[in-house]
Amino acid sequence: MALTLGRLEPRTRSSLNEVRNDTGRTAFCGPYVISAITGWSISKVEDEIRRIRELPDHNKPAVVGTYTEEVEAALATFGYQMLEIENYMHLERKERPTLWSWMQKPRNAWTHYILGVHKGKEGHWILIKGVKMCDTFTEGRWQFVCDGPHRGARIMEVFQIRKSMM
Repeated sequence: MALTLGRLEPRTRSSLNEVRNDTGRTAFCGPYVISAITGWSISKVEDEIRRIRELPDHNKPAVVGTYTEEVEAALATFGYQMLEIENYMHLERKERPTLWSWMQKPRNAWTHYILGVHKGKEGHWILIKGVKMCDTFTEGRWQFVCDGPHRGARIMEVFQIRKSMM
């Protein structure tokens, strides 16, 4: 399904997209990672997630938490596929790899990876491309993982993002 948002165009670039939070309030991790991949603003991403949740048009609450299926469906609308490549949910939390140990493994430096990590008692989405990361803690700016706040976070799932061929 192609996204039609009038005459607006996404800000896609060959480099890393910084997130534009145009909502005037705090946005959360799901919309942040989708925005960083697609180049669309947080408000457009949240509108799409609310559409997926089948909320009435007049009901526009902030998108506070997102499920894997919602992130996957929103990315599909914007023309991307989300493929699970690793899952550590079968392991005890202390046995799951940390972000830092995962970064030592070989992977494609040109591909976006969404990681579901533990942050306290809740899950959190972070986006990795090469040696840089982007999420709510970086306020939508890309920074080196070694300087980021999540080096010791335990990974639950890893998803590879690809442009859809449709």
